[in-house]
Amino acid sequence: METVIEGTEEFGNDAYKALFEGIMSDIGKAVHVEKARLVLRPEVPFFVFSLLLKAEPESKRISDVASVRGEDGNVFVTISDERYAPEVLSRLWARYSRERVEQQTRFDIAVRAASVAEVEETVVSSGEEALREIVGALWRSMPEGIKARHNMGSGRVVTIMATEENVQPWMKEEAAAVHASMGG
Repeated sequence: METVIEGTEEFGNDAYKALFEGIMSDIGKAVHVEKARLVLRPEVPFFVFSLLLKAEPESKRISDVASVRGEDGNVFVTISDERYAPEVLSRLWARYSRERVEQQTRFDIAVRAASVAEVEETVVSSGEEALREIVGALWRSMPEGIKARHNMGSGRVVTIMATEENVQPWMKEEAAAVHASMGG
């Protein structure tokens, strides 16, 4: 992830870059980000965080995160992307009940009396959920006390403008310019 900081305090810029990258990495979102641009003006206070994602968030189905095979009317799922293991199990329980879903190992699950096609097409993560998680990660990386926020999103670009004061028209305009500069 390339991170560009534009701020009024040189020491603060370096410290905030390290903090931002650490938070994004710790919560597992840095891998989704191609470039980040942060505008920091604590004296106003005014902050713009804009991300260019590597890919537009999209829905993930069980077939995207696991191999699925059928045998004698049962379906066997072997999870290949462990990040989705809890959600795969949860969605299968919701759809087929706990009585029909048996977790054999951490990554191996058997579903009795199920269709391979139905299991494969079960959504485990929607694009909206992924986008909400990324926006949540941005909010967590912002300074405390920030109350007024304005979000923008288009394609692979997500931008949040924030201030402690009332949002002024110039703030939205500058945030829109940053958003556009990132490809939004």
